[in-house]
Amino acid sequence: MTQPFLPLTARSREESHRAATPLELFFDLCFVVAVAQAGAELVHAVAEGHAGEGLGYYVLVFFAIWWAWMNFTWFASAYDNDDVLYRVVTLVQIAGVLILSAGVSRAFQEHDFLVVFLGYLVMRLAMASQWLRAAHHAGSDAERTMCRRYAGGVIACQIGWVALLLAPEEARPWIFVVMALLELAVPMYAEKDLNTQWHPHHIAERYGLFTIIVLGESIAAATVAVKSGITENDALGEVLPIAAGGLLIVFAAWWIYFVVPAHDRLAETGKGFLWGYGHYVIFASAAAIGAGIEISVEQAVGEAHISTLAASSAVTIPTAVFLLSVWVLHARYFKVGIAQQLVLPVSSLVILVCTFAGHWAVPAAGAVAAATVAVGVTLTRRNPATRH
Repeated sequence: MTQPFLPLTARSREESHRAATPLELFFDLCFVVAVAQAGAELVHAVAEGHAGEGLGYYVLVFFAIWWAWMNFTWFASAYDNDDVLYRVVTLVQIAGVLILSAGVSRAFQEHDFLVVFLGYLVMRLAMASQWLRAAHHAGSDAERTMCRRYAGGVIACQIGWVALLLAPEEARPWIFVVMALLELAVPMYAEKDLNTQWHPHHIAERYGLFTIIVLGESIAAATVAVKSGITENDALGEVLPIAAGGLLIVFAAWWIYFVVPAHDRLAETGKGFLWGYGHYVIFASAAAIGAGIEISVEQAVGEAHISTLAASSAVTIPTAVFLLSVWVLHARYFKVGIAQQLVLPVSSLVILVCTFAGHWAVPAAGAVAAATVAVGVTLTRRNPATRH
């Protein structure tokens, strides 16, 4: 039975059988609502010929979603005590992301970030309260200082984000860059003397689960687009190759991400900043793949006012970025020999070349992605030392 109030103390990194909780899974599902909204608006912007502007807003909104999710994930790995108060504060954070989701369309279409900011503010202030609670129950002065640094840094950054609302539109990209860097600096500053007790297996599982959810959202978005293309435009011949290629891409992305044991890498390094931060690129590109498939379908049935090249690049570029970022973050550490090391970088380049294959770009990219998996499996079988 859940207790109303328990000490919010650090958990051990040596816990066995540490797994994601039902609350964390529910948390992820609510966050993917915001991811879906950002992806849908990206599709709309690119389809209307505003790819540069849409991509800029996508990067900004996705950062807010990812950063709030990531901060909760690492905090929960170190401090989750699952009492009533912890659950209630987590519910507040969920409410915050739903508020943010409600403001995504206005941010993209009217360039009004007030609702997005309010949702982000709710999430981040709730997170700061968790850090203050952890500071109250800290077992040492060093841990108390770390928790207070986190809380203070989070609150200070929220004050800085107000500038995004007040500044002229042309200054907003620069404000975003500065504030994003300050947000990223908070954990490094807070943990400069003492690291939180996050659990490598738990963190790897949490990131893996969110990757699955984001890829699943890509499948869902693509399915809706294909259904629309068939029922409204009677264009089965045009959308079927795109659907097949998109499915191969998403399945290959899943395979490539999970073929390496991320928790082993985390346990070896003992520090997860680069790995954790780098997943912004993995998550954002994974979500963009689904948006790209949807754009390609709309272009194929004549509903998107863009060229075939532009529609193709909406799929091939995020796919290539996903493969390359997975290789950079952890896959390369488990590759033996030059052949294995080159598989993902070369495949990324070939997928980019597929952009110029016209209407067959997505099927071609899907074939390359599938071939990447096949080559990787073959090379692994020839080198037993790389099996895990």
